Amino acid sequence: MGGTSPMNCPECDCQIPIPNDAIQGELVSCKDCGTSYELVREPGSNLFSMRAAELEQEDWGE
Repeated sequence: MGGTSPMNCPECDCQIPIPNDAIQGELVSCKDCGTSYELVREPGSNLFSMRAAELEQEDWGE
């Protein structure tokens, strides 16, 4: 998985394009189901994997 080629969404299997200039920690989203993923660089390579993004919830002062 990874590099600049598309990856498949683990939720719906739609292809998610990975930017040519992608960096560690960048967020990408599936255009079909809307799930967000964080790009994680594989140690010692230029390949990326994806993990579910941990999106912070706003507390609106609560």
